[in-house]
Amino acid sequence: MVKTQVQIPDMLFREAKRLAEENEMSFAEVVRRGLEEIIRHHPPGRTRAEVWTLPPSYDLGEALAPEEEWTRLCHE
Repeated sequence: MVKTQVQIPDMLFREAKRLAEENEMSFAEVVRRGLEEIIRHHPPGRTRAEVWTLPPSYDLGEALAPEEEWTRLCHE
């Protein structure tokens, strides 16, 4: 295991310490789990964001309600 130092903004440090205390784990465990989570979302070989393009759209047919009613229907 490697021991290292990092600089963390005060607010992030306080929240991580709070999370550690609430879940009965060490601050180091919170940091390790956080790093594992971010690495899981950014696996090796993933295409960089600036290379990504919007996929082609599909024809979904006619709308089931007029556009003027979309907001009202979303709030039902």
